[in-house]
Amino acid sequence: MSDAAKLAAIPTLVNPPADFVAQANISGMEAYRALYQTAVNDPGAFWGGLAEKELDWFQRFEKALDWQAPFAKWFQGGKMNVSYNCVDRHTKTARKNKAAIIFEGEPGDQRIITYQELHRLVCRFASSLLHLDLKTGDRAIIYMPMIPEAAIAMLGCARLGIPHSVVFGGFSAEALKARIQDLEAKVVITADAGWRRGKEIRLKDAVDEAVKSCPSVESVIVYKRTGCDVVMQQGRDHWWHVLDETAREDVEAVPLDSEHPLYVLYTSGTTGKPKGILHTSAGYLLQATMTMKWVFDIKESDTYWCTADVGWVTGHSYVVYGPLSVGATTLMYEGAPDTPAFDRWWRIVDKYAVSIFYTSPTAIRALIRQGDHWPERHKLSTIRLLGSVGEPINPAAWEWFHRVIGHNNCPIVDTWWQTETGAILIAPMPGATPLKPGSGTLPMPGIQPQIVDNAGNPVDDGKEGYLILRTPWPSMLRTIWGDPERYKEQYWSKVPGAYFTGDAARRDKDGYFWVLGRVDDVMNVSGHRLSTMEIESALVRHPSVAEAAVVGKPHEITGQAVCCFVTLKKGIGDHEKLGVELRQWVAHEIGPFARPEEIRFSEALPKTRSGKIMRRLLREIVTSHTVVGDVTTLEDMNVITTLAAQHDED
Repeated sequence: MSDAAKLAAIPTLVNPPADFVAQANISGMEAYRALYQTAVNDPGAFWGGLAEKELDWFQRFEKALDWQAPFAKWFQGGKMNVSYNCVDRHTKTARKNKAAIIFEGEPGDQRIITYQELHRLVCRFASSLLHLDLKTGDRAIIYMPMIPEAAIAMLGCARLGIPHSVVFGGFSAEALKARIQDLEAKVVITADAGWRRGKEIRLKDAVDEAVKSCPSVESVIVYKRTGCDVVMQQGRDHWWHVLDETAREDVEAVPLDSEHPLYVLYTSGTTGKPKGILHTSAGYLLQATMTMKWVFDIKESDTYWCTADVGWVTGHSYVVYGPLSVGATTLMYEGAPDTPAFDRWWRIVDKYAVSIFYTSPTAIRALIRQGDHWPERHKLSTIRLLGSVGEPINPAAWEWFHRVIGHNNCPIVDTWWQTETGAILIAPMPGATPLKPGSGTLPMPGIQPQIVDNAGNPVDDGKEGYLILRTPWPSMLRTIWGDPERYKEQYWSKVPGAYFTGDAARRDKDGYFWVLGRVDDVMNVSGHRLSTMEIESALVRHPSVAEAAVVGKPHEITGQAVCCFVTLKKGIGDHEKLGVELRQWVAHEIGPFARPEEIRFSEALPKTRSGKIMRRLLREIVTSHTVVGDVTTLEDMNVITTLAAQHDED
């Protein structure tokens, strides 16, 4: 089948397979609608009932929700512990000998850690923290490779009520320093280095540089991963394995208030100052737990793999806390998908019989670009459910994921959520929801999104507007660390009384939500409001295009003009002819008003370390021809340098 034929064959509605529906946790649309309506009728009773049933409590809560907009307190009066819920409770059941974490390092080393062993390791690490005089309320920074010890450190901190902030291991010393200072962390937990594309990524060196300006840091714990030489400062620095030699294995989980801070996760702000998003304990864990059951249809026998790093919110909710809370087997892989070759992920899927595979559209498009022959070398027969996270998945990537990886038989859960929301808010229930490629479909029970105009008034179905939420949900951010005024201004002032997601969206006649990208990714060309996501989706439908990023550039006549950055599939030449063809293609797919003024070809696009395209930097290039904004999350600065140089040559 030709590429054009494949694209023409993309269905508009995909019903879940009958055998999947028969075994699903939520089976059929009637079950979804009934569950959703129960939550609408009495949200407090709905969430309160789930909290009693799904979480283990040291002391039962008295009230499901105290809502003093925009500040929420869930399950007041309750005492619980996230680490206990993720580890201890499973050791009292037949799960104690079940694999909790399957790990594969980039060099090929592997470990399988059962729930009983995880309990032992978490207790021992918590004991090491106590040995260093850490106590409930102190803060920790975790700056580690994608190894089990990162999860163990998170759970050890949670066990003692020490709020943690995981900083992605690719961040610079400067970015790390800013986060340590804002959190006033007392301990930094790191490793000598980690592996990425066959190279050692040295972490301890960056910690040494960062903590020079961080007087709050009293201790640095270093896990030996690669064995490279590092400098250890006497009195401050401690080897993980040395602390472990005298550690206890009977450290009890501390009973903590439902609203006790669990973690702070920093996101980059447009001002360059990172925002510390605060998530607390019970509400966050409950929604991570429920979405594991609703969205991923998790079963006792599943091997579940989310490819995200623990440095991002997806890694928190869907590598560590959500999967472990439900007693699942979660897989962690340290390295890159192209090391040693582009079939590394598919080798892992077959090797460990992965049944649920959750990744990003960016990763999917990168793999598409390399050709179908890589996944076709592997059976991939154990996969029963696919998932997508990070940005809306364009229909062409959806079709490839469904056909090549899912063999046309696996539902795809296209999930919409944010660092701030803590858990998935819009996604299919795979045994209930008919899928529309490109749509996040329907909201989770307890979530009531709206699409509004500039004045905060609901828009008609089919019309584009701002995606908001007027009612609180358990896993919502509680504030910005140390800056409640910024929290109110950033999230609750655009539409008074509502949480402003910052995303544009529309809802179709069936009630399905289509998230169109960030509000600042909407262009106004001659009075036409154009979604960059819509144009990007049209471009990647072209058989020659692997990836595209679209931004608006100033235009003296039309206000803005459409500028497209395009990465081609391997072996495609004649850029001049293709540029003309792509402009005509977009005009045909969307309309003449959307015809790009400019197509720029690039070997790579600027991305964050979590794989999101940084359109903000592309806007800077086309407007000011320089980049002056925050680039701490940029994966490869050379990409921006090359793109800026191309403009200078033009």
